[in-house]
Amino acid sequence: MNTTAVRYHVVHETSYSYESPVSLSRQHLHLTPRDCPWQSSFAHQIRIDPEPSFTRLRCDPFGNPVRQFAIEAPHSRLIVHAESTIEVRAHWPVGGLAGSLENSLANSPPWEKVRDGLAYGATPVLLDVNCFLFESPYVRVKHEFSAYASPCFTPSRPLLEAVQALMNRIYDEFEFDPEATTVATPVLKILEEKRGVCQDFAHLMLSCLRSLGLSARYVSGYLLTKPPPGQARLVGADASHAWISVYCPSEVGGLWVDFDPTNNLLPDTQHITLAWGRDFGDVSPLRGVILGGDEHELDVAVTVTPFENEAVANPGQ
Repeated sequence: MNTTAVRYHVVHETSYSYESPVSLSRQHLHLTPRDCPWQSSFAHQIRIDPEPSFTRLRCDPFGNPVRQFAIEAPHSRLIVHAESTIEVRAHWPVGGLAGSLENSLANSPPWEKVRDGLAYGATPVLLDVNCFLFESPYVRVKHEFSAYASPCFTPSRPLLEAVQALMNRIYDEFEFDPEATTVATPVLKILEEKRGVCQDFAHLMLSCLRSLGLSARYVSGYLLTKPPPGQARLVGADASHAWISVYCPSEVGGLWVDFDPTNNLLPDTQHITLAWGRDFGDVSPLRGVILGGDEHELDVAVTVTPFENEAVANPGQ
């Protein structure tokens, strides 16, 4: 088993400059990395300028840590600086699917069996899984998506092999184009025009999987800004990234397995998980309401740096 773990220093800074003063700002932040079986947060802080009138920490319905704050004095700029130290451990092989990556994918259950186990009336009822079966504001359940995915989901094909094939197809047929879409671009238009960014490809893949009756969630996070020598730079660095996670039952219980359609790979130690939900709207890094401000300029900068001793032994393995 791969016992390598990698520690990262992550800085995520968001800056708003307003044309006129904002008299009241209330914001909701998903900027605190969550702890997972494969990830631990050793240090985390968020600095806000100007100083908030109040802040509150809580967890959202999906278990993501959330910070809320309000600024009740006039201000012409807002800076949110999040800084974290995170250790990410190898994901593969995942529990219950032992062996090489190829064997793990091939040993997953037939996709129809997984679908039928999640259908209405099936038992046991998996509430934490079923909430990722349905449409959400940015994800549609329509026959166009199931038709696009169907060549990958042939009869009795192992679930994870089929999902990997769908990821490969999206990667091969869609072009990364930051100018092609906005957050409001409908996912059907993305399917038609075959252009977009990581957020779009995640919503597209989720629409395909949910249209087939499978449970899949949206994952937000980060990628290494500068890869090690000799390795290609992953698309989506220098900003928050997005990929998907599909539910796969196993002998040891339910597993969530990540797939990154933007880079055509299964995330491992190079992906840092921030939060997950039904779609982007559930885990937007910063969202809220303001009074005043008029026009504004937004600047976001993300830097992910490995520590000098990049690979460390994983004591948990």
